[in-house]
Amino acid sequence: MHAGVGDEIQVHGRTVGSAEQRGEILEVRGPDGAPPYLVRFADGHEGLVYPGPDCEVQAHAD
Repeated sequence: MHAGVGDEIQVHGRTVGSAEQRGEILEVRGPDGAPPYLVRFADGHEGLVYPGPDCEVQAHAD
């Protein structure tokens, strides 16, 4: 997985009834766009994300 600052990450719910989370990538800490990513989620909290198979990145539209 590769991402850049400003891209959106989506974390899909893993269980029935759990909501999808969306956030903006603030910082890429791995080499060449690789994880981990510092993400600010829609509810305002920030966290370090090591994306798994339940995540996808959408490139920021210029």
